[in-house]
Amino acid sequence: MAELWSVREGPDDAPVVLLLHGGGVGAWMWRHQVAALRDRYRVIAPDLPGHDHSAADPFTSAADLVERLAGLLRPLADGREVAVAGFSFGAQLALALATAHPDLVSRVVVVSALTEPVPFTRASLALVRTTAPLGRQPWFARLQARSMSVPDALFDDYLRTVRALPTADLVALLAENAAFRAPTAWPDFPGRALLLAGSREPLALVRGMRTLHERLPGTELEVVPGAGHGLPLERPEWFTARLLAFLSS
Repeated sequence: MAELWSVREGPDDAPVVLLLHGGGVGAWMWRHQVAALRDRYRVIAPDLPGHDHSAADPFTSAADLVERLAGLLRPLADGREVAVAGFSFGAQLALALATAHPDLVSRVVVVSALTEPVPFTRASLALVRTTAPLGRQPWFARLQARSMSVPDALFDDYLRTVRALPTADLVALLAENAAFRAPTAWPDFPGRALLLAGSREPLALVRGMRTLHERLPGTELEVVPGAGHGLPLERPEWFTARLLAFLSS
């Protein structure tokens, strides 16, 4: 299978930072962070299957995707420190990747990961299939973008991404996202971890992030007052400074 399309910036021999976006967005959501990191780090931000430049690459499963990401990292690790940061669905992937391949990942940043399964019924699937075409209309897409804290400057990127995202891939991704459980091996992760969430996110999500912190002593947990589901986009300066501080500590 072909390697995922990705943004790659920074010195080839620098420590690696892999940035994993959430569902319905793309590598473009990390634009602010890539610009801040590329002087000191080798930054890689892929478009996940079904998304933007990887729209023709079908989403199969989260487990398959984790192994593809491990394959992407393996030739880059080679004695270098590798950090993985993910948002929402990307945060679930980051958790799974770090616990399945601690030999590759030395630091992980988990931003707003749902780690407790939530109901995703046939009715939910039908609703997603029915409303997906509506999400491709500019007026409705703008409402969605605002709810996800996508700034106006990135709206064209968002609209391009949702228009190209196959409905079947969206449904499959949402079903996996809803069924995700924190890996049983999480307490054995030997690296460093930073856990971030917004105080206005769903209670189940925040509770799950606190449970991750309790299961792995030594992790850093911060629930940001007043923030919703979209920290990297909603508060880019704060988030970037927090990420840089964690990576350099």
